[in-house]
Amino acid sequence: MMVSVESTGALERRLEVSVPADEVEQAITARLRSVGRTARLKGFRPGKAPPAVIERQFGAQVRNEVINELIQNSLGSALAEQGLSPVGGPRVEINGVGDGIDLKYAAIFEVYPTFEIKGLDAIEITVPRAEVGAADVDAMIENLRQQRPVYTPATGPAVSGDRVTVDFVGRLDGVAFEGGTGNGIALVLGSGRMLPDFEAGLIGVSAGETKEVPVSFPAEYGKAELAGKTADFSMVVKSVEHSELPALDATFCEAFGVSEGGVEELRREVTENMRRELKEAIRSRTKTQLLDQLYAANPLELPRAAVESQIRALQIDWLRRIGAKPQDLKEAPPREPFEEAAKRRVTLGLLISAVLREAGTTLDEARLEERIELAAMGYGDPEEAVRQIRGNDEARTQLESGVLEDQAVDWLAGRVKTIEQPSSFKEIMNFGA
Repeated sequence: MMVSVESTGALERRLEVSVPADEVEQAITARLRSVGRTARLKGFRPGKAPPAVIERQFGAQVRNEVINELIQNSLGSALAEQGLSPVGGPRVEINGVGDGIDLKYAAIFEVYPTFEIKGLDAIEITVPRAEVGAADVDAMIENLRQQRPVYTPATGPAVSGDRVTVDFVGRLDGVAFEGGTGNGIALVLGSGRMLPDFEAGLIGVSAGETKEVPVSFPAEYGKAELAGKTADFSMVVKSVEHSELPALDATFCEAFGVSEGGVEELRREVTENMRRELKEAIRSRTKTQLLDQLYAANPLELPRAAVESQIRALQIDWLRRIGAKPQDLKEAPPREPFEEAAKRRVTLGLLISAVLREAGTTLDEARLEERIELAAMGYGDPEEAVRQIRGNDEARTQLESGVLEDQAVDWLAGRVKTIEQPSSFKEIMNFGA
């Protein structure tokens, strides 16, 4: 087998391969002989048809199959011999094939760029430092109480924060419009769930009251027939309930999965969760700064195939988010809006791989286990979720990639200028904003 390589672009390569004619003919003859041993042809017992008949009946099909297999096998060997790893599937052009002549073909493909990481000495990141204090935990538990208010029948008119249950019919020019009718709709006044005029019209109402309320729709409202118009809503108030914060007792603790240890155990678990969230938020900020600056300092020539693959992946993600079938790419938006994000993905993937090679980093199995357990916490049965994640190759690979990326970020963080910035849990987590 003769092999030669030519650079036809910055990253494009043309690999030419020649397979000797006698090797091709031997492979075809062997395949025809194998077919002849099992072929069933009219007028002949199974496996007894003459070679000439087998050749006439199956020759063209066998030749095509053998040539395709020879190309596949010889291409793999040729790429390994030359130390080349194509990005995407090579485009194959057959330049010579036939009786008594060498099989000649060319494979055209792209390769990843070779480069050295630059600019680490110029990277500067600011790392916030904070602790979770008792006051932070108190504020978080108060926030949890606010998420689970207790409602009791009101003894007076509705005020902001009350829950009002109402039947209503909306009309434009005296005609009810689609989507403007509701029965038994409960809303908390001041929550912003309904249009401002709608909620404002319920301030001061009592159970059993009927009321007419004009409601203005904003000019940018999603339904064109309502945008910028004012509708009249006829309302019947079914109930008004005042809200109170729940008592901080065993019942409240059980609502958050704490069945033993009471408030003290709840505080301990809340503190642990807050510390974990704070650690992840600081890591995320550090990672974003590092990768942004690393990306800016290392513009790379990228294989078109890799970029296009990432564009398709982003389009599929978009389709999944809107509930469409991911394989129906014709429903996806054009490729152009995804191109810059795709280039960033490919570039950072190459840079992170280079960092891992330079650092000699291997997967930290302990970190992976921690990541698996963390991913499983969101499920009803975390132990079962851990088993399923471990048995799911795609999920495990995704988590492994995340761990390796974090390890690369840690290595980078130790080699760039770091400025520590005193901060607080509230500031870093934007808690209470």
